[in-house]
Amino acid sequence: MKRLSTYLLAGVAVFSASCADFLDTAPKDALSPATTWKTETDAESFVVGCYNGLLNPSSILYLDCGSDIGYNNFPWEGWRAWGDGSLASGNTGNSFYDFAIIRRCNIVLDNIDNVEFTTSGKKEQLIAEAKAIRAYKYFLMNWWYGGVPIIGSYTTAEEAQVPRNTEAEVREQIAKDLDDALVSINTIPATRGRITKGAVLAMKMREALYYGDWQKAKDAAQAIISLNQYELDPDYENLFRLSGVDSKEIILADQRIENIFGFGVIGQMYNNKDAGWSSIVPTQNLVDMYEMDNGLTKEEAGDYYDPKHPFANRDPRMDMTVLFPGQEWRGEILNTLDEMIEGKKNLNYPTYTDNASKSALTWAKYLDPYDQYANIWNTAACVIIFRYAEVLLSWAEAENELNGPSAQVYDYIDQIRQRVGMVKVDRVKYATKDALRELIHRERCVEFAGEGLRRADILRWKDGNGKMLAETVLNGELRRITGTVNYNEPDKYKRAEITGTALIETRKFTPKNRYLPISQTDVLDKNPNITQNPGY
Repeated sequence: MKRLSTYLLAGVAVFSASCADFLDTAPKDALSPATTWKTETDAESFVVGCYNGLLNPSSILYLDCGSDIGYNNFPWEGWRAWGDGSLASGNTGNSFYDFAIIRRCNIVLDNIDNVEFTTSGKKEQLIAEAKAIRAYKYFLMNWWYGGVPIIGSYTTAEEAQVPRNTEAEVREQIAKDLDDALVSINTIPATRGRITKGAVLAMKMREALYYGDWQKAKDAAQAIISLNQYELDPDYENLFRLSGVDSKEIILADQRIENIFGFGVIGQMYNNKDAGWSSIVPTQNLVDMYEMDNGLTKEEAGDYYDPKHPFANRDPRMDMTVLFPGQEWRGEILNTLDEMIEGKKNLNYPTYTDNASKSALTWAKYLDPYDQYANIWNTAACVIIFRYAEVLLSWAEAENELNGPSAQVYDYIDQIRQRVGMVKVDRVKYATKDALRELIHRERCVEFAGEGLRRADILRWKDGNGKMLAETVLNGELRRITGTVNYNEPDKYKRAEITGTALIETRKFTPKNRYLPISQTDVLDKNPNITQNPGY
């Protein structure tokens, strides 16, 4: 199957030629591109252009840096402020506040009737894709900023200076676009990477789940299951390798072609000795979240958990997700703990250079094996947006919130756990809604670690006092492990001998951080009708 990225290059070229002034336009600017629509190819090129920047694989990989399980060391990359709580109107960090894609979709929907289609169903399919793309972009902005303007077609900058709609109003617009899209969207993509019915339902499912609309989330998840189109990949690690791009678990992924439409953020993720920047790294908080291989948490495990050897006896997904000290890596033992190795400075020691992982850990997802990439700065890595495991866990979470534990809830969780060799859910231990909720939350964290879901989850999940989980896990010190690597130890899980911790940074999260700040210079100063989020 051909990839969307092949068509994206052509689509964006056509789009840019006619809409160069429009691509970066927010609703504060003049939006009146002069476009000629003649053929089906023109229409398809414009729709393909709407995909450009939508799936944003860079943001997907960076997003966990705004949570307790990830860290970004470089403020200029825009994500450290998400994690340390320094967000402000003049320091917005990486921003999702951008109407360019929405305006592209509006242009398509305003002009597509001018084209005479000869291919049956083609027009309806393109309209469905445009509406789904618009809905997804609105969902991202609505979730991160609260209500944003619902924009139409404008001819002057003054007309474009519209106020924010409410969060509820934007949700209504999203729901309408997604429901409209489901009427005509393809079930099987013509090219890999195009939005299909499964992807539209996944958008609907995630949006509903984030807002606690449990029945809607469950229904959307069930509709995906009923398609009988997706299944769990028996090889968890394979999902995040070039060999896994056609996995039946993947519902939607960004598409890249090495040296033609490559993805360079992969290089930024590797540690210093691997010629990377360690821009995006996991934290020890994530390692602590993994259960022991017998299904107990480390707090419940007694002597089975040894703080000196925290990587031993853990859920196998830990090893498949995190590169940790002591394991074999590129023909040698990975060492991020000892400052000196055989009399020489350790290039991967956290304080050796800015490019060394400050957490002493590196992601394994998308990075392992190293030799799958000819050039780590120009890769064909296809970052996943939606996959089937999320469908099963979303169904389980929604059903538990609606009706409590059930055989089907346990079965869906077990399918995910057992594919990596984990034990089944203990039905007695997790027999209540509250207990099972805790397990589902942990399961989502470890299953999707490094995939950009954690920040939203700790914003939407509440503790017993009704406070956002983020208020607990994102306040206080972020620390890394310290110790040494014992090269004489044959067990890779016990080579790292941990003796203490060291401070990475002190973090702060207050209720205002539920929403992101809107840029003062880029938005508020140019549109007096836009109001700032409270607290900024």
